[in-house]
Amino acid sequence: MARKKIVLVLVEGPSDDTALGVILNRLFDKNKVHIEILHGDISADYSIDPNDIVSAIGDIVKKYAGSMHFSQIHFQQVIHIVDMDGAYVPESSVVENASVLKPLYSLTEIQTARPDQLILRNKHKQDKLNRISKLSKVWVSIPYRAYYMSSNLDHVLHGKINSTDEEKENDAYAFAKKYRDDIDGFLSFISDSDFSKIEDYKESWEFIKKDLHSLERYSNLGICFADIRKKRIEQQNNKEPKD
Repeated sequence: MARKKIVLVLVEGPSDDTALGVILNRLFDKNKVHIEILHGDISADYSIDPNDIVSAIGDIVKKYAGSMHFSQIHFQQVIHIVDMDGAYVPESSVVENASVLKPLYSLTEIQTARPDQLILRNKHKQDKLNRISKLSKVWVSIPYRAYYMSSNLDHVLHGKINSTDEEKENDAYAFAKKYRDDIDGFLSFISDSDFSKIEDYKESWEFIKKDLHSLERYSNLGICFADIRKKRIEQQNNKEPKD
């Protein structure tokens, strides 16, 4: 029997894993694919220079591979899910509010006690996202694609922008429970909702970088599952009784 291929999924935090982990494991053929999820917000990590973001992602993959005695041939793909965090909004949408302890997001602005610092953060994140949105392979040969949640995962999955850590975890569990046995429902949600940008990968990234879209509720993650959804629909149609 052929060895399972690895689909390595990079997410930003534990609640992302909680919300999507079980669903991802049921989306892919468990007889052919093993899903591995790693946490880490490298798009916002100031210790990683934007010029080094591609090699940093490669290093993450190589480190995991080394720990498991894998090489490039054992990987099917790397899926990277990133939060936009309003990274592309104009500087005029970064508004000073000395009373907030951390950035406060809305559909039109980001309030912060340190606007200059947040503007620099956005520029740093833009430079990284510009690189990974055009990246097609990591570690020389492994297929790679980055998908976004705007302004973040909680916004897309739950319609909430400024969730507490407790709310994130509770909502993640509820989301996983809702869709773990309804994969077609999840595919419809992530692909057919008003926030879904799935027509074309390149165009979806061009869209999110414009105007205030990186604050608004959008995601192109449905593109990742287009082939899976198409196959499921074909299988269901073949099972339907003929007239």
